[in-house]
Amino acid sequence: MSKTKEKEESQELSKPEQVGKSLFEFSIDREDIKWLLEQQADDSKIPPNTIEYELQLLKIISVGWSISFYLVDHPLKDAIAEFYWHHIQSFSETIASTTELTIGKKIDYFSILKERLDTYVDALKRITADSDPLKIVGPEFANFCGNKDDVFSVLTGSKLFATTLNRVKEYLEGIDQ
Repeated sequence: MSKTKEKEESQELSKPEQVGKSLFEFSIDREDIKWLLEQQADDSKIPPNTIEYELQLLKIISVGWSISFYLVDHPLKDAIAEFYWHHIQSFSETIASTTELTIGKKIDYFSILKERLDTYVDALKRITADSDPLKIVGPEFANFCGNKDDVFSVLTGSKLFATTLNRVKEYLEGIDQ
């Protein structure tokens, strides 16, 4: 989320559009996902492509969830969220079209994202004052990967969730400047 790039775009886009677009671009950036995959244990029973796929879904969901969580009372929250999810829906349609051309089967990526989001949000509703959201998200992530007891998957999902939330929080704290 480059400040220079944002200044150039700010002349063309409204503030919510600019923030939504920057968050979208961050959500589909794969550098942190690649790094996490490189850390995968050689004896992991979960295929790397499954973990990669689920990490991308979790990152997109984490960014979207962060908008609502960190901007709860911000006047631009709804507009930013709308622009973010609009970009995600367009991205999902592109993935669905590409997948259909590649494998001959239509996959509704946006519905998959929504299903995952609903599951993570339902899980996060179980948070109490003394519980850690990472202890909830990590096992849910591992479950989506196919093994809720896989320690690597639990830690990987938790790490991506925490890192994403911290990066988005830091970015959102500067949007009024």
